[in-house]
Amino acid sequence: MTLQDALYNWLSIKKVAEQRTDDQAAADTLRFFDEILREDHGVEHIAVCIIDGSYEVDYKIGDSQHHKKFPCDYIDALWESIEAEPKYN
Repeated sequence: MTLQDALYNWLSIKKVAEQRTDDQAAADTLRFFDEILREDHGVEHIAVCIIDGSYEVDYKIGDSQHHKKFPCDYIDALWESIEAEPKYN
């Protein structure tokens, strides 16, 4: 899995896990992607904020600082699809 894909998946499930605090599957999936970021890609110190309709992710790999932007509608799509599905509510 590429670093960009791992960040995208991590951020998408992070949104779900934060909104559904009692959802153990979301929490477990978030931990899974967190492990991929840290163990497979060496990512450390992840920080997320929303600016101008984008999730902005700052992270460190080794001594290098990195920055990635994802449109909010892309990241929020998983959360919105779960909320729209009656069997998950």
